[in-house]
Amino acid sequence: MSDRVRVGFVGLGIIARSHFEVLAARPEVVAEFAVDPKVTEPPAFRGTTPAHYRDLAEALGAHQPNLIVIATPTQTHEDLTTQALTLSSARVLVEKPLVHDLAALARLRELDGKADVRGRVFTAHHFAFAPEVRWAAEQIARHPEWGPITRVTSAFYDPYILRGEQAFASYVSSWVDSGVNQLSMLARFVEPTALTSLRQMDGGASAWATCEYRSRGRTGLASLRSSWLTGESSKGTTFTLGETDVEVVIDHTANTGFAARSGSLLAAYGHDGRTPRKTARHRPLYESLLSDAPDPVLGFDTTVTITELHHWRP
Repeated sequence: MSDRVRVGFVGLGIIARSHFEVLAARPEVVAEFAVDPKVTEPPAFRGTTPAHYRDLAEALGAHQPNLIVIATPTQTHEDLTTQALTLSSARVLVEKPLVHDLAALARLRELDGKADVRGRVFTAHHFAFAPEVRWAAEQIARHPEWGPITRVTSAFYDPYILRGEQAFASYVSSWVDSGVNQLSMLARFVEPTALTSLRQMDGGASAWATCEYRSRGRTGLASLRSSWLTGESSKGTTFTLGETDVEVVIDHTANTGFAARSGSLLAAYGHDGRTPRKTARHRPLYESLLSDAPDPVLGFDTTVTITELHHWRP
């Protein structure tokens, strides 16, 4: 990326706030424009209000950004990404999930020969950049003697059921909302290969899935639980390295973790709580995205794998 990064924001809802706040803290970033037909005036970006448009094509007729951030409802992602690819030369960061179905994914893949989809389209898999996730991945990478990850158990709980029908209108189901986060986080540690089962329950408010993966030449199984049937948010993941009896446990809610073996503590990680969780994830995400070599977990190839797993049905 250039020393001066001109950014176009598409979508100015709740999800876009984290992108706005993190990028505003980067001095090289300039808010070139904002697009949202439901907003009369975009929020200020470091004290300056960017040019506002109701339509992305109109915005790209007047500006040539280096980066376009798409934070709109998932059903709009394919069309907006296609416009960004064909009407600009910018990198495109799309909020997860990238697309709403496999047909949309196929259409984007068909564009690759014309618009360098694989080199320009990135997905905001922010959970893979959470501090406790990065800490755990570093610990496991630093200790190859611990062996492969033989088992993963992950549970993501959100209190969305308290919102009633609004929760389903906004997030569709617990699997649609949390499954992509669990799969992208899993891709930080192992190579996911197949979703072996998926059961959605409670009208979509909870789900149970199992995902096969490869770790250091060995096959393992991840059990993924997601649910809205709770009064408070609670998320955690345990990695079992069974050949050496090592467990790495991370708490995504508290941003903490520890590694232990046979009753002995091997390492521990704590978070001071001064940085909001979403900010703590998006800062390193943008550090990677704005570099010359973005992390593969953001890239289109990883997104294809995650999307195919996420939309798999028995």
